[in-house]
Amino acid sequence: MNSTPKGPVNPDMAADLIRQSARVLAEAIKSGEVSAREVTQAHLDRIGAVDERVHAFLHVDTDAALAHADRVDVKRAAGEQLGDLAGVPLALKDILAMKGVPTTCGSKILQGWLPPYDSTIVERLRAADIIILGKTNMDEFAMGSSTEYSAYGPSHNPWDLNRIPGGSGGGSAAAVAAFEAPLAIGTDTGGSIRQPAALTGTVGVKPTYGSVSRYGLVALASSLDQAGPCARTVLDAAYLHSVIAGHDPHDSTSINAAVPDVVAAAMKADVRGLRIGLVKQLSGAGYQPGVLQRFNEAVDVLAQLGAEIVEVDCPHFDEAMSAYYLILPSECSSNLARFDGMRYGLRVQDGGDAGVETVMADTREMGFGPEVKRRIMLGTYALSSGYYDAYYGQAQKIRTLIIEDFTRAFGQVDVLVSPTTPTTAFPLGEKVDDPLAMYLNDIATIPVNLAGNCALSLPIGLSPADGLPVGLQVMAPTMADDRLYLVGAALESALFDRWGHLLIEEAPAL
Repeated sequence: MNSTPKGPVNPDMAADLIRQSARVLAEAIKSGEVSAREVTQAHLDRIGAVDERVHAFLHVDTDAALAHADRVDVKRAAGEQLGDLAGVPLALKDILAMKGVPTTCGSKILQGWLPPYDSTIVERLRAADIIILGKTNMDEFAMGSSTEYSAYGPSHNPWDLNRIPGGSGGGSAAAVAAFEAPLAIGTDTGGSIRQPAALTGTVGVKPTYGSVSRYGLVALASSLDQAGPCARTVLDAAYLHSVIAGHDPHDSTSINAAVPDVVAAAMKADVRGLRIGLVKQLSGAGYQPGVLQRFNEAVDVLAQLGAEIVEVDCPHFDEAMSAYYLILPSECSSNLARFDGMRYGLRVQDGGDAGVETVMADTREMGFGPEVKRRIMLGTYALSSGYYDAYYGQAQKIRTLIIEDFTRAFGQVDVLVSPTTPTTAFPLGEKVDDPLAMYLNDIATIPVNLAGNCALSLPIGLSPADGLPVGLQVMAPTMADDRLYLVGAALESALFDRWGHLLIEEAPAL
């Protein structure tokens, strides 16, 4: 392929490029078989062709993306050493600060805000010469499980445009599933990377809390939030994970320890001799039969690959959702207090005779959506005098018991597995007015965030009931992220041999 294109990318070539893995694209760029500009332009063309229907992106940074791609091509031509993902395009969740690029967190209250600095993740992506295409849609301030709470309208699932792509990071997952980007960054507070991955047939990873910097990540719940990779293959996710992980002195919660070699683990892809635990509490009632069927089939494959399968009891997981929906709103009511119309973002009734309290109240009334208001009120109540110990304090005790459940479980097994979600993607509008039904989507993913462990979701097939993707969740101890990739890559490889293709290649809606 010509490495110095003169004009638009050939449509046949572009169709081929957007369906390649990130690693294949990186090697082709490094060898000169294709240019970074060609790869970037092909994905920008894809966004132009399908994103009106998918609505994965809130902002596409076309000029900056092409300029960065050109710099990568200059480096290659000069014989400079390129990184493992140099020239590969990426979609960035709109909750990470990127200097001079709109960062809205899916909210009207930050509409038009241009950060004066880059988050640490963006700095590391730039240093690795990964091309940031733009910012992806999300539930407002990451509060939601469907991307329907975005102030800018919902994203759509590329498998069925009338269904949700998950949330809060539905835009990032949808972009990867729609071949608009081979890689994406999401954030996971209670499942917001893994749940969209499961519903869109992609791979999503929630790293160990503190192993990826949160500097420049607009906080929802500071003790729960964690950024991580989205991709179409486990190996691609591993390479992206290795780029963004590592200690950051700007983040007081950052772990100052060596990052596990997740790439080597993904390449090894061997579960022989591993003990894999089935969490008793994360299956059965409330899970769709089609989801359980595919999950049980995947577990049988792991056993055939040489893993030992045992059932594990984690009794306090049943209380995880109740504890989470006290801890998260409490932290968000504190973190979102900064959005007051005084310093940056939206301001209502600027000037005139309006007092500060009136400006704040009117700004928040207009700038925040219903789910954000709901959680702020719940969190403020839980932290109020006379209720702190009864609600927030009790929730933190449950959190400790969940951590102890994980500790006991990992004393018996190397990893835990469960379905990632209880159902496949549901229709847009079905649960948007039923908060409790919406919250139940994260019932299997929440325990990991409360404990700070790491987890990965990978596609394991289509539900026989509706033909939509099903995800399997792998959970590992803190700073044992390599185990996720070891198991995930082994299962992915075995399922590839069974299907003869990657699941994502079958997405029909586009």
